[in-house]
Amino acid sequence: MSETKEMLEATCKGLEDKIGQLNMDLKAKQKELEDANKPVISSTVMNVVNDAINYAVENYNFDNTDQYEIDFSIDYDSRIQAETINLTDTYELVEAIVTNIEKQFKIVEELDTTEPDNHKVTHVEKII
Repeated sequence: MSETKEMLEATCKGLEDKIGQLNMDLKAKQKELEDANKPVISSTVMNVVNDAINYAVENYNFDNTDQYEIDFSIDYDSRIQAETINLTDTYELVEAIVTNIEKQFKIVEELDTTEPDNHKVTHVEKII
């Protein structure tokens, strides 16, 4: 009887290991599927983009107080403190980032190769 129990325990352990491996394989394939329609970017280009973003953010003037919404409160020591600070005018920051990224690349207009006349692309879809 103990041989049967040991065999069943070994079988269960083997199946649990197999399930674990299948779950890892499933996650890997789900990631591949998620990435299937994304445009490809090399690590070199990604580094250029990261550097451009870092430069734009580091050189952005965050001192303009008109860009912030500040909520003040009084703490229990009767001191005034800024409870929340929200950057309300993000357009200028985004514009600085996008402009700096665009400076790093030669931008070309894409042609619609799905149409016989290969006209210029008139819309772009963002992948989220």
